[in-house]
Amino acid sequence: MEQGTIVKVAGPLVVAEGLTNSKMYDLVRVGEEGLMGEIIEMRGDRSSIQVYEETEGLGPGDPVTSTGAPLSVELGPGMLGGVYDGVQRPLDALEALTGAFLARGIDAPGLSREATWMFHATAHAGDSVVGGDVIGIVQENEVITHRIMVPPKLSGRIEHIESGTYTVDQPLGSLVDDAGTTHDLIMMQRWPVRVPRPYRRKLSVDEPLVTGTRVIDTFFPLMKGGVATIPGPFGAGKTVTQHQIAKWSNAEVVIFIGCGERGNEMTDVLMEFPELEDPYSGYPLMKRTVLVANTSNMPVAAREASVYTGITMAEYFRDMGFNVVLQADSTSRWAEAMREISGRLEEMPGEEGFPAYLGTKLAAFYERAGKVLALGGPLPPGSASVEEAAADKAVGGTSEPGGHESSEGRDRIGSVSVVGSVSPPGGDLSEPVVQNTLRVVKVFWALQDTLAYERHFPAIDWLTSYSLYLDKITPYWNETVGRGFRERRDRCMEILQRESELAEIARLVGVEALSPDEQVLMETAKSIREDFLQQNAFRDDDQFTSLAKQDLLLKLILHFYDKAREAHAGGASLADIFAAPVRERIARAKYLTEDDFGVFADITSDLETQLVAEGSEEEGV
Repeated sequence: MEQGTIVKVAGPLVVAEGLTNSKMYDLVRVGEEGLMGEIIEMRGDRSSIQVYEETEGLGPGDPVTSTGAPLSVELGPGMLGGVYDGVQRPLDALEALTGAFLARGIDAPGLSREATWMFHATAHAGDSVVGGDVIGIVQENEVITHRIMVPPKLSGRIEHIESGTYTVDQPLGSLVDDAGTTHDLIMMQRWPVRVPRPYRRKLSVDEPLVTGTRVIDTFFPLMKGGVATIPGPFGAGKTVTQHQIAKWSNAEVVIFIGCGERGNEMTDVLMEFPELEDPYSGYPLMKRTVLVANTSNMPVAAREASVYTGITMAEYFRDMGFNVVLQADSTSRWAEAMREISGRLEEMPGEEGFPAYLGTKLAAFYERAGKVLALGGPLPPGSASVEEAAADKAVGGTSEPGGHESSEGRDRIGSVSVVGSVSPPGGDLSEPVVQNTLRVVKVFWALQDTLAYERHFPAIDWLTSYSLYLDKITPYWNETVGRGFRERRDRCMEILQRESELAEIARLVGVEALSPDEQVLMETAKSIREDFLQQNAFRDDDQFTSLAKQDLLLKLILHFYDKAREAHAGGASLADIFAAPVRERIARAKYLTEDDFGVFADITSDLETQLVAEGSEEEGV
């Protein structure tokens, strides 16, 4: 291994000379304690290294040793349920080594070398395989079946393979490549975090990531393989929204990255996720979750690594044929880390001191999302997971494909959906991180502190948020929810937009100055806001709503709008219409269970009888 010496230390940036044979992004060990670092710039014989640990005590003359390999993660059984730092060191293993306060230079492998796993071979000796082919399975836990794959760059003929109990680095078989070289087959793969994992081809997104949150699923939907951002000020509800997506979305695997968030927020995640129950399988949510914990008081350079660590893990599960949702909280802290390192490198700053390549870095990260046809052949029999079948419940009884396309005998199709939260100072959506993010994402959920102060949660502003997936999702809605769902959604948006135009007039001269039709519209918009958009994440009968139920709620509110206008045109007073007892039943309809869909017909019937034109009852008598 090549060795150099330190010539300069500037915070998390160390400059060394003598590493002439090293390459960009090679992993190095810095100082006598062997602190982990990564080469990020090379000029002549000088290498600039960002160090992922505190550099206090380092000085010129201290040694730097190159490992000759890039920063990589270990991928294999044992990842699910794990809690890692930004460079995939398991925090429980580090605590066992040093106690609650981690020592510098401490290291532990990402996957345990002591844990054993029961491997069931699905390939046989003599089979010809290519990179990505599934050669066996490991039942990692009660929820997820881990598929052991041939590494992407390896292909040939299996010489031998045997079912049994192995650790992740023990050979379970061997493969002879086309050149005649024999390679051991093990459960674990290593992959450089900055290099996207390969796939056969990228596919067009065509299924929604159903979250059960009405304002998201109906008004601003995200697709499996899509990208979304949630910007908003402190206290607007980013974390709760992300928890809801993690718990209720119809993805099989969840990767949660805390890249520089406050320590107390990450602590909440670490405390709450193990206690959350997966609503689809009934097991703890952690059984299908990986947490990458990197808080704001940890070394700043590790924030950047944490994002790449998480997305590489997500791509690995995608390659197995799973739908993965990755949540990065928050990319603002990641951008701040880039700004600090860029400043130490004395680069020309861009807007607000951020590096000029901020937009390029954000785009490169978000572009690793997508729905893909994975390398290798179809899934062998017996390799389906409990979670794939369970996620089908997400739309309330329809045939929503939670893992449908990746079922046995079909080509392996997986997806990575990325949801990145942004914490702009003061909630300023014009700042560079938000604006550069908006250039690459297709869904924008804008959180407003004014809505949060009014106790309207989720505090997603329906006037500034948008989704560019509406045209792609419409065929799916027509097939699974019913034709007309898109039209009802668009009609409600028109009502809300018209309400915002009339609100200023109503504040100046009073609602009574509006025309009767406009007053009905204002009352309907209030119903959409309070009875549909508002949702209680802590109430069991309101935290999740299937697409089928969301459609019924829209029909009910729009039916009230039509009947109210019709009744007033027939002579009924607005006061009587707005005071009709059925209004209370509409308001409480969102609390009905998925088994009570018949009640919607009863409420509709009450609407027909209570909202009638003046004199209609007398004529009926």
